[in-house]
Amino acid sequence: MLKCRAVWKKLAPLARNSSTVCRQNVRRSGLNTGRTPTCVPTAHMSTGPAGGGKENYVYAVLVGVASVGGIAYAYQTLKGDQQRYDERMAEIASRPHKAAATAAQSEPPAVLEPEQKAPEAEAAEPSETTAPPTAGDATPSSPKLPSHSPYLLIGGGTASFAAARSIRARDPGAKVLIVTDEPDLPYMRPPLSKELWFSDDPSVTETLRFKQWNGKERSIYFQPPSFYINAEELDKAENGGVAVLLSKKVVHMDVRGNKVKLDDGTEISYDKCLIATGGVPRNLQVIERAGEEVMKRTTLFRKIEDFKSLDKVSRNVKSVTIIGGGFLGSELACALGRKSTESGLEVIQMYPERGNMGKVLPEYLSNWTTERVKREGVKVIAEALVKSVAYKDDRLEISLKDGRLVKTDHIVAAVGLEPNVDLAKSSGLEVDSDFGGYRVNAELQARSNIWVAGDASCFYDIRLGRRRVEHHDHAVVSGRLAGENMTGASKPYWHQSMFWSDLGPDVGYEAIGIVDSSLPTVGVFAKATAKDTPKAATEESGTGIRSESETEDTATSPVTSSAPAPTMEHKDDYGKGVIFYLRDKVVVGIILWNVFNRMPVARKIIKDGEEHADLNEVAKLFNIHED
Repeated sequence: MLKCRAVWKKLAPLARNSSTVCRQNVRRSGLNTGRTPTCVPTAHMSTGPAGGGKENYVYAVLVGVASVGGIAYAYQTLKGDQQRYDERMAEIASRPHKAAATAAQSEPPAVLEPEQKAPEAEAAEPSETTAPPTAGDATPSSPKLPSHSPYLLIGGGTASFAAARSIRARDPGAKVLIVTDEPDLPYMRPPLSKELWFSDDPSVTETLRFKQWNGKERSIYFQPPSFYINAEELDKAENGGVAVLLSKKVVHMDVRGNKVKLDDGTEISYDKCLIATGGVPRNLQVIERAGEEVMKRTTLFRKIEDFKSLDKVSRNVKSVTIIGGGFLGSELACALGRKSTESGLEVIQMYPERGNMGKVLPEYLSNWTTERVKREGVKVIAEALVKSVAYKDDRLEISLKDGRLVKTDHIVAAVGLEPNVDLAKSSGLEVDSDFGGYRVNAELQARSNIWVAGDASCFYDIRLGRRRVEHHDHAVVSGRLAGENMTGASKPYWHQSMFWSDLGPDVGYEAIGIVDSSLPTVGVFAKATAKDTPKAATEESGTGIRSESETEDTATSPVTSSAPAPTMEHKDDYGKGVIFYLRDKVVVGIILWNVFNRMPVARKIIKDGEEHADLNEVAKLFNIHED
């Protein structure tokens, strides 16, 4: 602007003089009509008296050239000044963000302070600070969220993270956006009902770090915050990356338009989409109908916040009742029962079955497990059908259908999981009427450009038929495969996923296939040694999340025999063993009881789908008789 003013000061006198000469020439031209003509022909100015013709023409040309040049110069100067101003403002605005990002990246991944709370997801919050991400951090203060993502993953659990990692492995420059309704970055759920409860750290609910059975410490999160990038930077990331939008829920899905709508009205389009919404804990209808006071004193255990809440409750009440005898209920019963020996907390576990894990384990093993849970300090109430729940005199009263009455301070409802298929209506995706979950093909694809993985997927098992599995290993493997297929791999889902459960560090089992106590079973047991425990297994494998990625490469073909299958006799002490589940004389499920790192063998037996005359010989493949 200063340069423009200087130029104008030099040109102004010349323009004024030229204008004066022009006016004089007009008057001299003999136009005496008493008014100035609206248009003066050029010939008059060039042929007027007093010799002004040529001079006036020169002046006019000079003024025109000077004016055009001045305007051009001013335009270029103003444009340059505006560009430099914009660059300067952008630089100033980015200083705090760059400093925070640098600090986050320089932080050692292994050291996670309590307030860092989100090791696995790309910080979807507006700035990468050490404060824990919360629901309010997401959109209001974010200048601009991505309106498009080449890879959009709905859900922030294990399947979604496995898919993101798989996509980036096959497409290193991929831009992946995870949208989760949880306030936490992707984390593993199994420790919430297992190892975290056995931690000696009083601040474990803040750090979410735990010691595995082998003594090694790790975080519940898959990756530290530095692994992720900010969501609003995803569009400009030259090398791509994984970003996470926290506390955001996808409420509508436009399959034809390849876009979704969030609960705050934001729309995001995609090229490829994965639905990994997991499931929602079921509740008992008698509890839901019991009123607000009962609901306030009931925990549906699923997320980090549920772990924190139940831990706090267990320190402030005198009695906790767990309703449910399955995996989750039994694990929490053992965990709280062990704590009760120090705090005096009364822990009650009730279920409709005759014994613990009654729907999964054969009766003899269910009875043995029930006694094991009792030794952990748990009061077990079997064959318990809840009739009603009421809040009276500052306590909960659970009335059973056989007339028994149980008084307690808090209830944990561990009665199963309902697959989250909220998007089925808007998306038009098919939900399986028998198993629940979105029906997918062999490549985990529900529609063009849409895949489903984890608890929410209902897939076709080439050996066992259509199934839906709710375990960690399935989430890992199905998420990984979906990610590969989103990048064009076109691989079928062949994996026989496994699951495991630990009743503390000394008793654990791994299972695969269909394990249903209503099926015929054959069990082969042997005497256990000190190495036949979950603790010893993790010491050998080096990981607390067992058998996530086994293949069947190390398995050998089962040994067959023409001898008739013997009747198995079970002893009172089931140290270690193998339980075979049969359908039409074919093994469709296997439980390895305190037998670890043998899952590839079990997987191959089920895949072969053959009849075995002597399962005692098949059991030898698991080396259970070795010392």
